Amino acid sequence: MHKIEHIAIAVKSLSTSVPLFEKILGTPCYKTEEVESEKVKTAFFKTGENKIELLEGMDPEGVIAKFISKKGEGLHHIALGVENLEERITALKTEGFEFISEVPKKGADNKIIVFLHPKCTNGVLVELCQEIN
Repeated sequence: MHKIEHIAIAVKSLSTSVPLFEKILGTPCYKTEEVESEKVKTAFFKTGENKIELLEGMDPEGVIAKFISKKGEGLHHIALGVENLEERITALKTEGFEFISEVPKKGADNKIIVFLHPKCTNGVLVELCQEIN
């Protein structure tokens, strides 16, 4: 693994949560983005070399909206940055890890992403992401 890329927090409303986290973190949100494929709006904050990502569902049937209705707002996933996503997928599959989807897709913040299945990561949703060159 290269680094902790970001920690993602599911929120009901970016308009409410962005000002809250700007106060908590003492830094402004530097980027908002919609990821249609995931039915999510994102907001990013830099905290040193790491980032915090807020996630708001855009569709009641989307992953984030379902997560919030089941578990409430809170920690959604931890993202680990990697140099070569395809190599990490192959290596982790060899070790017996399962993925929600093994096919990388475009995520927010100029990344390609995949998620490990929480049943093989002690219940933690782990995203692997690589910068798009």
